[in-house]
Amino acid sequence: MNDLFSLAGRTALVTGGSRGIGLGIATELVRAGARVLVCSRHEDELAGAVDVLSREGEAEGIVADLAALAGVEALAAAVTERTERLDVLVNNAGATWGASIDDFPEVGWDKVMDLNVKSLHYLTTSLLPLLRAAATPELTARVINIASIDGIHAPMMDNYSYSASKAAVIQLTRHHARRLAPEHILVNAIAPGLFASKMSAFIVETPEVNELAMGTIPLGRIGSPEEIGGTAVWLASRAGGYVTGATIVVDGGSLGAGR
Repeated sequence: MNDLFSLAGRTALVTGGSRGIGLGIATELVRAGARVLVCSRHEDELAGAVDVLSREGEAEGIVADLAALAGVEALAAAVTERTERLDVLVNNAGATWGASIDDFPEVGWDKVMDLNVKSLHYLTTSLLPLLRAAATPELTARVINIASIDGIHAPMMDNYSYSASKAAVIQLTRHHARRLAPEHILVNAIAPGLFASKMSAFIVETPEVNELAMGTIPLGRIGSPEEIGGTAVWLASRAGGYVTGATIVVDGGSLGAGR
């Protein structure tokens, strides 16, 4: 069983890996034996995350801002300098924006769609040479895109570009999966529900909003870092070797309860 979920000898990149869901995923990948590269645009946060991760295993940090294609290309170049192969890519970096339907600004649309969708696509394609170098029929390379249940159902919040972007991530995951399967690269998505993160801080820290949110989650609590990280380990390991084009919902039962 340990071998089935082991990532020993494998190299992974986690974008937005210095906090929240990204750090939870990076932590469990390191614990499973992977060498993990994490990127963030915040140098101080990144240094702190790498310090924590290095206590568990092998981790390195790369400062990168993926909001524009120049940053995507710079990150791909930095990863290429550090490794000749990439076994696992976790596209986690993302942004959100909230505004009323009558006043939602164009900047809130463009910022979210550019980072959550366009940069995800171009980072994946920029790293295809390294993913192809790692991919074999016996042990496929993996891409894991972080979507959201907001891309599946209509959310309570006025986060129109975010929900649209995450729906796009789910469809892009299917499209990439179909194209890359013959090259032994599996592409899947995780759709988290409510986890502690900068994006969810308003929900978690505002009592009346938190109470409303808890009422939509049958388990009655937010997710823990190891629960999202464990799902990523499964998709990254031999245990997930016959899964591609799927979106795994990790939400405490919200969607299953039809809410």
